[in-house]
Amino acid sequence: MSASTITDLNAIIDGITKLLSDFKLQTAASELVPRLQAAGHDPVLPLVLEVLELEAGDRRERRTDRLRRASRLPPGKTLATLDDKQLPRPLVQQVRELARGAFVERAINVLAFGLPGVGKTHAACAIGHALVEAGHSVLFAPAYQLVQDLLVAKRALDLPRALKKLDVYELLILDDIGYVQQSTDEVEVLFTLLAERYERRSVLITSNLVFSQWGRIFKDPMTTAAAIDRLVHHSVILEFAVPSYRSEAARKKAAPRSKEASAGEETHQR
Repeated sequence: MSASTITDLNAIIDGITKLLSDFKLQTAASELVPRLQAAGHDPVLPLVLEVLELEAGDRRERRTDRLRRASRLPPGKTLATLDDKQLPRPLVQQVRELARGAFVERAINVLAFGLPGVGKTHAACAIGHALVEAGHSVLFAPAYQLVQDLLVAKRALDLPRALKKLDVYELLILDDIGYVQQSTDEVEVLFTLLAERYERRSVLITSNLVFSQWGRIFKDPMTTAAAIDRLVHHSVILEFAVPSYRSEAARKKAAPRSKEASAGEETHQR
């Protein structure tokens, strides 16, 4: 047997052993290859690896489907549909780098600021979809909705369990935090959520309000400062300093009508 053939065989054996270990089949991982070789069945090892790789692919697809359903991400808001021509190039590069997912492994937060209709939510969802495809657990929720759910859990004396359920998600996307209703109880559960995830799990927040306006959300200056401090300590900030897509689309849609109206008026005057 040539050196290259031995190398290939060793790679196949390593692949079989690794996949069986990944499948949590420890006995098979340690016994299958030695027994096949002892019986003189080395030629079947490539076929065994091929079948195991098919199983691994099917498992990845099933896991991705489960993660996608659990994420509640809007299906159409992906990197492929993000209109990056409307965004500054450095911002697009930031979004694409975040979509690689390294930040969730280090529990880094992402804070996206900008006016309504500039693409914050789409970019956040696009990052979420990319992470799901890579096997990460993500949950997307409007901030006000999640706060209301936590408030219900708190009143039922079940807040710790509700927070524990959220803890399984590597990334929590809170959309439009500026729309939280700001009652004392709502502020308390929101702050508790952020404090629980601090330096442990990532949060991606979109907001129409810059930090200097977050007093509208948390009311108390000390609570506001503490919340900002926890979020910013390990964070990436995305600034969507661009015109509103929706306003621009409405303007373009109205432009032909205005021309028609002007033409009609000119004809009438004639």
